[in-house]
Amino acid sequence: MRRLLSFHALLVYLFLYLPILVIVALSFNESRRGVHFTGFTLKWYQGLFQDPRVLEYFLNTLTVALVSTLVSTVLGTLLALGLVRYRFPGKGFLRYLLYVPVVVPDVVMGISLLLLFAFSRELLGFPRLSLLTVILGHITFQMAFVTLVVRSRLLLLDPALEEAARDLGARGFQTFLYVTLPLAWPGVAAGALLALTLSLDDFVVTFFTAGPGATTLPLYIYSSVKLGVSPKVHALSTLIIGLSAFFLALGYALTRRKV
Repeated sequence: MRRLLSFHALLVYLFLYLPILVIVALSFNESRRGVHFTGFTLKWYQGLFQDPRVLEYFLNTLTVALVSTLVSTVLGTLLALGLVRYRFPGKGFLRYLLYVPVVVPDVVMGISLLLLFAFSRELLGFPRLSLLTVILGHITFQMAFVTLVVRSRLLLLDPALEEAARDLGARGFQTFLYVTLPLAWPGVAAGALLALTLSLDDFVVTFFTAGPGATTLPLYIYSSVKLGVSPKVHALSTLIIGLSAFFLALGYALTRRKV
């Protein structure tokens, strides 16, 4: 039975990761077309860094990811703190409402954001589809993930530590800055890295909220695939996979740290 379960687990992991391994292998293939491996080369990666369009799209992706991660981390941390430490009407409903951006399909989220921005533009003349709308769209789903991660960390903390700080004369902000935040920092950092990874990989929400001059790497990959898959696309996909795996591993390591 144990061998059967191990074999089943191996098949599942192959099904999940074999396509990724194929993309990584083809990014080093010297052949421009097809899947026949003719030799090892790094020229596709060199071509990426020499393409000004790719550098521009990479800068857009990095800008969106960093700004949205910073905003969502601050808002998500404060929201998690309010849900754990304070009582107010509708707290239970708000807590379950956090799961909506997590379980709602990305297509529904993207279309709803597009309609929201269109309605706002008709009513107020602002905002037009640009990097700003992409950032706002990413914050909407990133904040939910950050809040859930930080909240799970705060639930592990002993409230007596904050009470002791207040007994010693610390005010509310001082208690948060010198006691709560350092203890919750692994969860905050893990939530931020998760939000950063989600932003780097996102395509659907970006597709509906991006305007002229707001092309990101996932959008560039999608447009390139429609013209035919080239090894340059494989190389770019490999770089995105590597960045995502690095940030996810770092976030997992931080969540494993004990208080």
